[in-house]
Amino acid sequence: MNIYEVRRWGLAAFLLISVGLVAFFIYVSNNLVNDLAAQERERMQIWADATKQIADLGESEDASSAENIDFLFSIIERNHTIPVLLTDDEGNILLHRNFDLPEPVDSAAPYFISPGNEAFLLGKLRNLQNRANVIHIIISPDNLQHLYYDDSKLLRRLSYYPYIQLLVMLAFIFVVYYAVNSTRRAEQNKVWVGLSKETAHQLGTPISSLMAWMELLQSMGVDPDTVREMNKDVTRLSTIASRFSKIGSQPQMEVENVNAIVERASSYMATRISSRIKLSVELCDGALDVKMCSPLFEWVMENLIKNAVDAMEGSGSITIVTNRVGRKAVIDVTDTGKGIPRKNHKTVFNPGYTTKKRGWGLGLTLAKRIIEQYHRGRIFVSRSEPGAGTTFTIELPLI
Repeated sequence: MNIYEVRRWGLAAFLLISVGLVAFFIYVSNNLVNDLAAQERERMQIWADATKQIADLGESEDASSAENIDFLFSIIERNHTIPVLLTDDEGNILLHRNFDLPEPVDSAAPYFISPGNEAFLLGKLRNLQNRANVIHIIISPDNLQHLYYDDSKLLRRLSYYPYIQLLVMLAFIFVVYYAVNSTRRAEQNKVWVGLSKETAHQLGTPISSLMAWMELLQSMGVDPDTVREMNKDVTRLSTIASRFSKIGSQPQMEVENVNAIVERASSYMATRISSRIKLSVELCDGALDVKMCSPLFEWVMENLIKNAVDAMEGSGSITIVTNRVGRKAVIDVTDTGKGIPRKNHKTVFNPGYTTKKRGWGLGLTLAKRIIEQYHRGRIFVSRSEPGAGTTFTIELPLI
């Protein structure tokens, strides 16, 4: 299992644990809400029982009954949190408590309901009649009352809490994931820049020395053909060093014809691959003018061709096709190699991903960085199946 599979499984485990924690907290919160709702219903049942007892004791005239009625009234008066509506069997409002009424109540006539408050309370009554928060009170066989109650403010706030908690947890997970991802990406960028600049610096001294030796060999009468071929390799090394130096900084962008750059890179690689591999190039009609850094783009093409050669293990064909699609120049590099599993279509661009016994797995990572960060384009696997070859597609914005 490579590092990217470990990361994928680690991310899945992190998300699974996070979801489990969120589900646990929501479960606990819902239990708290349900317990509080049950307690409020018990309080309303006590209210209903007190109301019935008041009606029963109201017919008695002894002193003890009066004391009991005062006690029962005190039970009713202690409710300062739960909104309550008491109605008769015909829907007439007999009592109301703890509603935020639109009009102030006259302290001299607390039981008088103004027209504005009556309309408000009737609306609340219709709403409560559609819910299960009701207790029926049998005062007598021909006298039935109904106690409707709403959730207290505390219960309503607690009922929102699980959803708020869910949003907070999701935001926390997103922030943590984004922070870790951004930190990792920033570290990778620093490594890329440092490695590129150091490589260019280390190559500079021996290349300069080799150039001086080339002039010395030429003056010593060494075979010109030999010197010419050696000079090509030294020039190639110089180009590679220049590419690495451009990776570490913003390269100079110029208007280039994609067809010309693709043809030049393909011609260079055609003489350096096995004769059993057929490399064909199909260029579209007309120029595909793109603002680019040609040395870096040639590097991308060379990497794609090298990867295609490695995927075919000695024989097969590579086809490079350029095209114009809307305002984009599109380059397809297709091989007849062993293909890439669908789950790895994005992973192949990660640093260190490789299926070869040798190599660091940096070619496609560099290609992605060059195309997307410097050229504002896209590079992706547009088609690939194990045993049926692969097509890498590059999209660049046309001028």
